[in-house]
Amino acid sequence: MASHKILGRTQLSVALLAGTMLSAPLMAQDVAPPTVPAPTVPAPAPEAAPTATTIQSITVTGNQRLEAQTILSYLRLRVGQTYDRATLDQALKDLAATELFKDFQITDNNGALQIQVTENPVINRVILEGNKRLKEDKIRPEIKLAPRQIFTRSKVRADVARIIELYKRQGRFAATVEPKMVSLDQNRVDVVFEINEGPKSKVRQINIIGNEKFSDGDLKDEMATKETGLLTILSSNTSYDPDRLAYDQQKLRLFYLTNGYADFRVISAVAELTSNKQDFIITYVVEEGERYKFGNVDVKSELRDFQPEMLKRLLPMKSGDWYDAKLVEDTVESLSETAGLFGYAFADINPEFRRNPDDRTMDITFNVAESPRTYVERIDVNGNTLTHDKVVRREFRLNEGDAFNSFGVKRTENRINSLGYFQENLEIERKEGSTPDRIILETNVEEKPTGELSLSAGFSSIENFLLQASIRQRNFRGLGQQLQASVNYSSYSKSIELGFTEPYLFDRNISVGGSVYRRDLNSFNFIDNDRRTTFEQVTTGFQINAGVPLTEFLSFFGRYSLNYDDVTLDRSIYFFGDQCDPLVAGRYLCDAIGKRTTSLVGFTLAYDDRDNRIRPTRGQSASISQDFAGLGGSVKYVRTRLAGSKHFNLGSRFILNLSAEGGYIHPFGSAPTPTSDKVRLTDRFFLGEPQMRGFDIRGVGPRVIRFAAIYDPLNPVIDTSNDNRGQIDDALGGRAYYQGRVELDIPLGTGAKELGLRPSIFLDVGSVFSVKRPTLTTLADFRDPADGLTKFLCRNATTGVTQFATNTPDASGAPTGQFTTCAAGFSALAPFEERFFGDTWMPRVAIGAGVNWNSPFGPFRIDFAYALRKEEGDDTKRFSFNVGTQF
Repeated sequence: MASHKILGRTQLSVALLAGTMLSAPLMAQDVAPPTVPAPTVPAPAPEAAPTATTIQSITVTGNQRLEAQTILSYLRLRVGQTYDRATLDQALKDLAATELFKDFQITDNNGALQIQVTENPVINRVILEGNKRLKEDKIRPEIKLAPRQIFTRSKVRADVARIIELYKRQGRFAATVEPKMVSLDQNRVDVVFEINEGPKSKVRQINIIGNEKFSDGDLKDEMATKETGLLTILSSNTSYDPDRLAYDQQKLRLFYLTNGYADFRVISAVAELTSNKQDFIITYVVEEGERYKFGNVDVKSELRDFQPEMLKRLLPMKSGDWYDAKLVEDTVESLSETAGLFGYAFADINPEFRRNPDDRTMDITFNVAESPRTYVERIDVNGNTLTHDKVVRREFRLNEGDAFNSFGVKRTENRINSLGYFQENLEIERKEGSTPDRIILETNVEEKPTGELSLSAGFSSIENFLLQASIRQRNFRGLGQQLQASVNYSSYSKSIELGFTEPYLFDRNISVGGSVYRRDLNSFNFIDNDRRTTFEQVTTGFQINAGVPLTEFLSFFGRYSLNYDDVTLDRSIYFFGDQCDPLVAGRYLCDAIGKRTTSLVGFTLAYDDRDNRIRPTRGQSASISQDFAGLGGSVKYVRTRLAGSKHFNLGSRFILNLSAEGGYIHPFGSAPTPTSDKVRLTDRFFLGEPQMRGFDIRGVGPRVIRFAAIYDPLNPVIDTSNDNRGQIDDALGGRAYYQGRVELDIPLGTGAKELGLRPSIFLDVGSVFSVKRPTLTTLADFRDPADGLTKFLCRNATTGVTQFATNTPDASGAPTGQFTTCAAGFSALAPFEERFFGDTWMPRVAIGAGVNWNSPFGPFRIDFAYALRKEEGDDTKRFSFNVGTQF
């Protein structure tokens, strides 16, 4: 028999055959991918087919990594068997199917078969280039090629398709991937995926065909997908998403059904990609149908506790109202919740619809099917790895064996969410138990970090530069305990504090806690626009507290604190000799200095049924607090405070908050001096930024402002212009205050929400008042009784002796009539006058807008406010911000 050679070959590119290190493209993109032929078996030479022959021997040559027996195991050829041309053709196909070889052939020499192969290269590295929007950790798990694997073109094509699909999911339909291969020695290659990500494919236009009752704008407002434009620049919903397209169809249907169009349907929804793959044009074809009204509305109940007539009176829809599918859905949910209050966890409520095309009405019957009362068989808590089970279980308002109650389940969800240990909007799943009257409550939690370590620096419009270091664990040891330590430093305040709280003492619903602290506060006033420290208050003390719930929503808290205060003034500025000088400091500041001890016992009675105490959306809270100073110590008063707030969920993520608070201090005992208020300056209420925006810090309420005189010994004039206020603008605070706020949180698009932006508009109102009128310095204090002339005062810094200035001579020695000259060792004080403002209950009102931003460098709050109403002397402020500190 003549010798035959049957060839099968898969050629690489010219560059690879040349053995260069340059990369060459393997394939193009999915738009027009070149066909890469699989290994094919060329037809044998056109000669007569040989007769069947017996295989005498089989040899394998050219293999480097693969054993000959491994290669033979892929074939059906065996020594001693007969073969023909079809047998060899099948052997070539089997070699091609392995994808292990880039070249192979079978030579037949009268039964002696020689299989010659050239192995595919081994992958050395897989390299990604050009990927910026998608990081490698997102792409590599999707790639099947890996180092030390055999290179095949089919795997490369599959990986290209996977990468492009990833970019399509990101809305980048113009992304391209160019695979290249770099040949190395020892039959190795580097595979390089050159990625051109391209821009996001935006929705350029949304067309709606068939709508007559509602405009395109009305319908587009209902959709999650938005057209690209200036108003949607921050929104991520302008990119094309097939899932969002399906969601928008449901939104359109719900919108029409809510407005009475019961026969509405979306005939088609088509998304067309433009030729440059950068934009989509979406077209909806809709059929609106006729508008319906509610016809007969009835309730039928097979539950013993459900009285149909009573429920029918409570239904929100009435005959003759426009049909509203959302209202029907809400009614079913409401009836289910009502059934849950009676212990029916799986109440079957089925609305039955009867359409009347003639008069275009929709009759509805809510059928409440019979079902057994349900009892809690088991409570499961899953997903908590750090938090102990009992921390979650003690928040449950239902126990195993109790009758099911939907209100208890909802309240449990709110209490667990308020812990702040788990993901937001946690919901408790209801599952069928072992029998129809049993239910399993399954709580799947997802823990989030509760430890906070903060080392930060920032700038505040109130405190200038500030530093903050704090560590807090809100779920210490997974037991719900809170441990915290903090150190704060700024230009005007310094503090250090250590605290611990145990929310459930001995596993009973009693909270106990305490803290020790040292606080150093520098108060300040203004010289024109410059801030100057007035008094310094150093407080060292501790507090212990305990709380116990009285009812589900009502709690009682008691506390005791002991503080040692030391209030001082800068002796170099405000003292002459060993005495505080009221002409420089003001008599009210001189009265405030000194050391004192405050022993304080107090309580708070609080009501709170908000759905979330961290970020509430509905509910209300109210509290009354009293603190009694006088159980020992040198300070005696009783301080009372009232506070309340209510949150309204207006829908569409608009949250309205109304809040109000007020307080009063009633003193006991005598005043520090006969002319001063019985309530010391450091114990009074103050109001201003940040509690009341639109006003500066301590900018509301009683204050003393010092005005300099335009000097004339015979007729001095007080200049009350803001440019000539002189040295002091001091807030005195008051015994009483009140404050109210109306604030509306405004939802933003998804893009802004992802940035952590939460804007709001607000109206603040409040006042602080009721303080004894201080003794003020007037121009009469600068009038020499000897001659009735107004003169400078001269004081000796060492002895404190005060005398009137003498007449100042001119250059020739003649008197000028200006009494401004002091003797050696004395300093001069120009005439001025102090005036008292702001002691009134009349409200101050401010409106404005602000935004919270959880920025990468810390919480940020910015407010713009305008004072609509103020009193003379109040300090207003239109712009304020805080960075790097809590607000």
